[in-house]
Parts: sequence; C-alpha cells; structure tokens
Amino acid sequence: MPRRRTLTVAVAVAAAALLTASAAATTRTVQVGDNYFVRASGVPTVTVRAGDTVRWKWVGRRPHDLRVASGPVRFASSAKRTGTYSRVVNRRGTYTIVCDVHGARDQQMKLVVR
Repeated sequence: MPRRRTLTVAVAVAAAALLTASAAATTRTVQVGDNYFVRASGVPTVTVRAGDTVRWKWVGRRPHDLRVASGPVRFASSAKRTGTYSRVVNRRGTYTIVCDVHGARDQQMKLVVR
C-alpha cells in the first residue's frame, strides 16, 4: 500500500508542475504594419520566454509575410493583408525575422527567446 501512495503523490506533483508551467506561458502580440513589425528605430527586438506564444497581427493596408531568416528554428507565414499567425517558441536563441514581400532591409525584427 505505501508504494501505491508514493506513486499517487508523484503523479499529483508531476501534474501540478505541468499545470504551473503551462499557466506561466504567455502570448505576445506583434503588429505587422506597412513596412514594420514593431514601431521602433533601428531593428526592433521582442523578448519572450521559451514556451511562450508569439502572435503576429496584420494591421497594415499592404500584404506582408514573415520568415525566419536565421535562428534555431525556421518558420514562415503566408503573405496576407489581415489576420494573424501564431507560433509557440520553445527553442532558446535569437531569431532574425524578415518580410520577403518588402525585403529584409526594409522590414525585419529580432525575436529573442530566453
């Protein structure tokens, strides 16, 4: 009987840890406007934690896309004028994200995952 109780306690502790980890994850929204990802001078940087969701929301009038030009994991959206694209980022590192429609020089951002 003591072994069964130990197993039950271990399962309960593991479940609580999973719930705590998933509750701690957040969503960060980045606006995709006409020739910008984040309004800032220079190359803007957004920092999130591993396990967070990054949601890009299209707010401009012209179509844009996003693509990881360099980083631990590659991903990309389709070109669109409205809507969103979301990605859970689990791999730590620095991602350079560009818009292929407007060119890496004109529209890019850094995503830092800690």
